Amino acid sequence: MSSLSSRFVSGTEFESYEDFKENLKIIAPDNFNFAFDVVDVYAKEDPEKIALVWCNDLGEEKILTFRELKRESDKAANLFRNCGVRKGDAVMLTLKGRYDFWICMVGLHKIGALAIPATHMLRAKDIAYRINKANLKMIICIEEDGVPEEVDGACKEIDGAQPVKAKVGKGMDKVGWLNFRKELEKSPSEFQRPAGDEATNKGDVLLAYFTSGTTGYPKMVKHDHTYPLGHILTAKFWQNVVEDGLHYTVADTGWAKCVWGQIYGQWIAGSGVFAYDYDRFDAERMMEMATKFGVTTFCAPPTIYRFMIKGDMSKYDFSPLKYAVTAGEPLNPTVYDKFLEATDLRLMEGYGQTETVVAIANFPWMDPKPGSMGKPSPGYDIVLVDKDDRICDVGEEGEIVIRTDEGKPPGLFIDYHLDSERMRNTWHDDYYHTGDTAWMDKDGYFWFIGRTDDMIKSSGYRVGPFEVENALMSHPAVMECAVTGVSDPMRGQVVKATLVLTKDYKPSDDLKIELQNHVKKVTAPYKYPRIIEFVEVLPKTISGKIRRIEIREKDETRT
Repeated sequence: MSSLSSRFVSGTEFESYEDFKENLKIIAPDNFNFAFDVVDVYAKEDPEKIALVWCNDLGEEKILTFRELKRESDKAANLFRNCGVRKGDAVMLTLKGRYDFWICMVGLHKIGALAIPATHMLRAKDIAYRINKANLKMIICIEEDGVPEEVDGACKEIDGAQPVKAKVGKGMDKVGWLNFRKELEKSPSEFQRPAGDEATNKGDVLLAYFTSGTTGYPKMVKHDHTYPLGHILTAKFWQNVVEDGLHYTVADTGWAKCVWGQIYGQWIAGSGVFAYDYDRFDAERMMEMATKFGVTTFCAPPTIYRFMIKGDMSKYDFSPLKYAVTAGEPLNPTVYDKFLEATDLRLMEGYGQTETVVAIANFPWMDPKPGSMGKPSPGYDIVLVDKDDRICDVGEEGEIVIRTDEGKPPGLFIDYHLDSERMRNTWHDDYYHTGDTAWMDKDGYFWFIGRTDDMIKSSGYRVGPFEVENALMSHPAVMECAVTGVSDPMRGQVVKATLVLTKDYKPSDDLKIELQNHVKKVTAPYKYPRIIEFVEVLPKTISGKIRRIEIREKDETRT
């Protein structure tokens, strides 16, 4: 059978970006439920269609067809019910890259429970915060990396009802814990779609993410049952997934990037998904596994591509690969050029947040401009505004905001759970404020600058950190960098670069001068970093985002 995407959109063939932007409409049935209306439909109409290809570094492999996924998710739904989980209850999944994640997600969707994917790097206080905030009914986690011990520690900190605890792995059973795979094996293999009050509708909450952020407590971002349909934009029209192909997005299951690239839109658009469950990231090993299994479309942040091109890509057969995209930070033109040289594929950038699906992208009808996010997705009316909410002119920097006066765009979040103040500050006057800064060129392409609170104001100039970081990243000495502002009595602020060097370079004053001169040649000279600090590692959030605020705070204590 062909993909199911045609059942949920107004059309799938478009002559141009303009045609696509104007005429694509996503259709969300009132009772849409991804588990029943996508997974189980494939299981009935094309049961041997591949849903998931999974592997790990131990040589283990698992392939799930939609027939098998339906059976396993039915068993999971029955297991959850047996544990007391009901419609609207929250269940946290800390499963890293285990294949159990996909079974759990579909099973939770079937009973209408709220799935909360989370990273295995959380500590007891982080987990306790989530238990209290989301009123967690159940936690399912890997048994490695000390995760069960952190969960037990969190449960000792809370006063309310204790969540049911289950672990996934091959170790010994643990007192107070369920063995998820054993319990799944015992569960009945048939589950009927709920009716009446237990049935879901498109406005019910489907899943939530706690975004790590760079300051304060994480916010709980909630999405409804139309969210998977919004990812048709992500998978079919940005990632350009192939019917009966195999899509690989590099992300473990704790991050929103996973549902962007490893479940919803890909399955709706007819592609299987590839999951490589590694313990430690190694670009060479990743390329080996992706090419071994014949990945046809690929998505990763620019950092991953940087590691790839610094390796020997000629050792691997990339001929099955038909399309590649990137998001998460601006793409350096050097990375774009070297990847094109190695694969004959143009990297197509995109932009979005945990709160959205792909909102801006380089779509297949467009000629990409390396470093540009592209143009807005259908349904996303995006403008840039200044600090007074005035709409910016072409070339003028402003905050990215999404108009919602004509309805919520497909895939936009519902709200921040129990955080009305943050909602008022973020979503008001029919605009959702992203907190990100960009500018638009005369052709309508958007160019990312940085988070609004990361902007540097030096001698009357506004400098976006990513502009300088991009310039620095084009130098072979720089592996990673973070650009921040440092207080200066004469200039207000000066630009500082905190750098991690590649293995072939050592810190020196000569190298600092070389890097400063390099930036002056690549971008406007006033943007060059007057201060350069070499470090072994950059401070990051648990989701891998650079914590510029930590660098700024450390610098402030020195002055």
